[in-house]
Amino acid sequence: MNTALHAPGIRGESPLTVTAWRDYDPAVCALLGMSLGDHELSRPIAQESEHLWNLGARRVVMPHPIDLTRAATGTRAAAQHTVRSLSLVRDLTARAVLVEWQLRLEPDDDETWKLLSHLQPPQHVAGPLQGDEQLLTWRHTHYLCKCLWRQGPGFIQIRDRRWGDLRRFTSDEAHYHQAIALLDYGAEAASVPQDVLADFTEEHLVLTVGEFAWWLPYRVKRWIQEAMAI
Repeated sequence: MNTALHAPGIRGESPLTVTAWRDYDPAVCALLGMSLGDHELSRPIAQESEHLWNLGARRVVMPHPIDLTRAATGTRAAAQHTVRSLSLVRDLTARAVLVEWQLRLEPDDDETWKLLSHLQPPQHVAGPLQGDEQLLTWRHTHYLCKCLWRQGPGFIQIRDRRWGDLRRFTSDEAHYHQAIALLDYGAEAASVPQDVLADFTEEHLVLTVGEFAWWLPYRVKRWIQEAMAI
């Protein structure tokens, strides 16, 4: 059975609510006609992020922190909600939309922020003692296309610069492509071929959220320079 979170009918127990504007600059957002108001996102995130972009959203505020602590992701519904929230940040980052969000981690978690460092930096990181230092590094080292994947004729390639150098993962094997489609918006870890999941985990390309595994790289929507240079 396909248990991906973007499969028809699997939308999480509670919808996400965001506020959107037509511009990046808060001063401009205060002008008449720039607000797009509040939006309750209950459809699959791929559809919702596309819809927000088509509405003209260039700044999106998520009012509730994305909580990756074990206590907050211990139930299936909570883990689904967290994966949906992360997927929205990832998809909007891929479009260079300004996302204002907050992240909560375990107090001893010094690694997860690095896995997420290709995403738009959050406004605040709660939990780790070094949270402020991590956030400052995240902001200073973030740029678009830091960790992306693309699909060519008969192959997929991931290009990852989160660790300071360029790391590439290329595959022409169909079951890797199928696994990415399954993981893209979250899937039960047990439903993914374990050899593929092990390879992706070793390459730091998936994040475990409760019982789910979630695909970290984004499929870029807006190139910062000619595609051949990325």
